[in-house]
Amino acid sequence: MTVVREAGAPSASRPRPAGGSARPGRGGGRGAVGSGVWPYLLIAPAFLGMLYLLAYPLVRTVLISLQDFQLRQLIRGDARFVGLRNYEILLTDAQFWQVVRRTFLFMAVNVTLIMFLATLVALVIERLGRVGRMTVLSALVLTWAMPVIATTTVFQWLFHSEFGIVNWALQQLGFTSFDRYPWFAHGTAAFTILVVLIVWQSVPFAAITLYSALVTVPTELYESARIDGASARRIFRAVTFPMIRPIFMLVFSLEVIWTFKAFVQIWVMTNGGPGDATTILPVYAVQTALSSQRYDLGSAASMVTVLMLAGVLVFYFRQMFRQEGEAV
Repeated sequence: MTVVREAGAPSASRPRPAGGSARPGRGGGRGAVGSGVWPYLLIAPAFLGMLYLLAYPLVRTVLISLQDFQLRQLIRGDARFVGLRNYEILLTDAQFWQVVRRTFLFMAVNVTLIMFLATLVALVIERLGRVGRMTVLSALVLTWAMPVIATTTVFQWLFHSEFGIVNWALQQLGFTSFDRYPWFAHGTAAFTILVVLIVWQSVPFAAITLYSALVTVPTELYESARIDGASARRIFRAVTFPMIRPIFMLVFSLEVIWTFKAFVQIWVMTNGGPGDATTILPVYAVQTALSSQRYDLGSAASMVTVLMLAGVLVFYFRQMFRQEGEAV
């Protein structure tokens, strides 16, 4: 029996051309290599710039902290290595440990107030209507966007002994003892003003970030908790906070770092005074380096500050990884 094949039907045994599409382009390998290298070439300038701006100052600070580096060595460039002697001088100085205790107190007071107020503000924003929410968020953004120097200068004017509006308002309320009261001449008063300033500057960022976390909590969880008869406090503890805890811990860690290394506000407003009532580690490092011209001790104090901040970061990442492990 003869089988007639239709015209144009492909033959199963027809050989495939040697130079056809069966060989998936020799250029495909080059494209893969190029696509793998090209992203690294794009980020190389930013990476090298960051390396120069961050890594070089850090390495230079470490080297100076290990040298006898004062004004003479700065001019002549004949610094010699002294090992850990600067750290030994620093860690055996009683004043340094007073500064460390004051730094941790300053950080604890600020971070506690910031996180408490930011959480309250975020909860209030979540319950506001559209107009109220936009108004409050706009005010927070404008507050957060104010330059640090400008805000610090405004606070200096507010608490001016003669022309400050705070003294005038207190006198109008009957507190006559605040007539020309020198706020920045008293350590506790200056410390309190700095706390108010830093809290006022930091709450907007923390509140907006926590609010963005609150809106991701499913409403079904709230409805189920209310059906079970849970109070508002119970709902926050059992539903809201566990859901926003990763973001809360992130904001908490950032506020610890930013508060721990606060410098501009203190330097502009009080220069660490009166006495050393508002001197924390970053201010102490600058005072030691510039006023005493002990750049080696100032660098050592800066490295101690970096190590303490690194300890905070290690603690945060351990907590984060532990939470991820529990979630898995």
